[in-house]
Formats: sequence, C-alpha cells, structure tokens
Amino acid sequence: MTQRQPIQTDAYSMILEAIDVGDYKPGDRLVESDLADKFGMSRTPIREALQRLETQSLLERDGRSLIVASLDHNQMSELYIVRRELEGLAARLAARHATPEEIRLLREMVIVDDALVNDPVALSRANRRFHKQIHLASHNRYLVQQLDLVHRTMALMATTSLAAQGRGQIAQEEHDGIVKAIEARDEEAADKALRDHISIAFMTRLQQDADRR
Repeated sequence: MTQRQPIQTDAYSMILEAIDVGDYKPGDRLVESDLADKFGMSRTPIREALQRLETQSLLERDGRSLIVASLDHNQMSELYIVRRELEGLAARLAARHATPEEIRLLREMVIVDDALVNDPVALSRANRRFHKQIHLASHNRYLVQQLDLVHRTMALMATTSLAAQGRGQIAQEEHDGIVKAIEARDEEAADKALRDHISIAFMTRLQQDADRR
C-alpha cells in the first residue's frame, strides 16, 4: 500500500500545492485576501507564505501585485539538466541504501500507478510521490533538500509531459526499469535508468512546446 500523503495545513504548503496541481498557473495573480478566504485562515500566515514563495522565485512582482512566476526556455533547460543529475544520484544512492521496505513500497507504487496511465493529472501527482520516495530512499538529507527545491520549481510549468499521447504508459515502463535496478542493487543501472527517464521527459516537454508554437 502506498504511503498516505499528509494533509497540508500551513499556508505555504497549501499555496504551493495549489500551484503544483494547476489551480494557479504561471501569470495568475495571487491576492492575499482571496487566498485567506479560500484557505480559511487569517491574512498574516498568507502574507508570510507569499513572501517566502517570492524569495524562492516561485512568485514574482507585477507592479504591486504578486503573480505565479513562469520559466523561459533557457530556465527550463537549466532546470532539467540539474534535475537529471540530482535524480540520477538519488537513484544510485537508493540502490545502495534503500531498506527492503522502501524498495517494496516503490514496487507497489508502480503497480498501483499503472491504473492511472490515462489520467495525466492523477498520474502526475503519483509521479511526484514516486520520485519523492526515491529521494527519501537515498538517505541523504542534503540531496533531498536540493531535489525538493527543484521539484518546487517544476510546479511553474503549466503542463505535465505525462499529458503527451502515450507518455503515461511509457513513463510507467521507465519507472518499472528504475525499480528493477534498485531492487538488484545495481547503482550504475539505477543512475542511468533515472537519468534516461528525465531526458525523455524533457524531450517530450520540448516537443509539446514546439507543437503549441
């Protein structure tokens, strides 16, 4: 059984989740009073959360207002390059350090997520949980912190590469290969499988952008 995700109760986590699932997209204006009403809390924690998100470059100024930031082509490329390197390292360390229970959880995630291949939104959420579990299985707190930052920034992309035709099924097959390498304690294979997975996701996203143009 997959781990149940904790219910977010602080303003920062709730706003970040709303951006992550697409409730707020790049360019959308975030109004303090509206957010306070939406999340049922006072404006003070909302204000503090917005300031934190701005510091992390997830929000940017548009006059006196704050809007959800967007990534240009170069920023997206830079992000994927860093993500590929860090994710590969996480898989390598997971193959070395993951407990048997963590490996079983990864295998169960792949099995459960196979049912979501035709639902890009649900699969995208499941994909984030899967990658997060690999990060945790690396047992390196500093790597986990850096990957958290990368994945927060990934939320600024308005669409998911998993929405591309057939990508969900292929991504699940790639996840299966990653887990097989971790199960075999093959660090080199795990590293390569996850790096290749990120590279293919990046190429898919580039194709999506090209099609939109």
